[in-house]
Amino acid sequence: MRILVVGGSGLVGVHVTEVLRGRGHQVATAARTAAPGIDHLLDVKSATPDELRRLLAGHDGVVYATRTDEQRGLPKPIYPAFRHDLVDPVVRLFTAARAERLTRGVVMGSYYTYYDRLHPQWRLPERHTYIRCRVEQAAEGRAAAGPDLPVAVVELPFVFGRAGDRLPNWSAPLDRWARSRAPLAVPAGGSAAVSARSVAEITADALEQASGADLPVADENLTWAEMVARIAAAVGRPRRVRRLPGAAARASMRLGGALQALGRKESGVNPTYAADLFLTELFIEPTTGRDLEPALRDTFPEV
Repeated sequence: MRILVVGGSGLVGVHVTEVLRGRGHQVATAARTAAPGIDHLLDVKSATPDELRRLLAGHDGVVYATRTDEQRGLPKPIYPAFRHDLVDPVVRLFTAARAERLTRGVVMGSYYTYYDRLHPQWRLPERHTYIRCRVEQAAEGRAAAGPDLPVAVVELPFVFGRAGDRLPNWSAPLDRWARSRAPLAVPAGGSAAVSARSVAEITADALEQASGADLPVADENLTWAEMVARIAAAVGRPRRVRRLPGAAARASMRLGGALQALGRKESGVNPTYAADLFLTELFIEPTTGRDLEPALRDTFPEV
């Protein structure tokens, strides 16, 4: 197959490209900034339909692997900005892919859409703009693709790993904390976690099978205490992780929401309701069974 990876310079995009080429597929990469291994320079968020069609011509499938920062505070209202980043580019991309008669596609999504299906009573799209846009991204992207172009959505939790100097965007503060002499204290709750290599393998499978499924993925499920303890051990500063009272975590997040409101800003995950998520074990079953430790140590090396 001939596959285009949009966002090919990112952590996930690099691994997807390597795995697909390792399976014998022809892969072209696109990104908005020049980097080693990037074949086409294009900002998909501003690309015209004609530009996208020229980019996609001759390919069998496309992977959308760009991302946005759901935690960044933006002036109200934030929905137009998040839709511009998350939904509109996917609709244009798969409209162009349909016109060029591609036969398969994959979008890197979020595991929050999995929890929205599992727990509609949580009202996640109503409470969190980022999750609303992820739900719209999947639905509208598939509608644009049409019935002859199945689009799988890989629903990502915390992704561990490294690609050159590319690391998960959330890893730096945890790395500094784990290496410091500060005490480690976390609340109850936890998250599914996966390696970038596992994501790439699952993506390649979806393309080869022309899958149009929702694919929540996890190598392991970790409580916050387990995750932080393993990060501290990886960087060579193992120590006890204490339990932070849930009330303290809730108060801190609500204070963050109040400060944002004073500045007339919002973030994609609303701090007012964020504790409801972060104090919950956001686990995915079944897991892949793959060992997460090598990717964890790549993300948080001892030296």
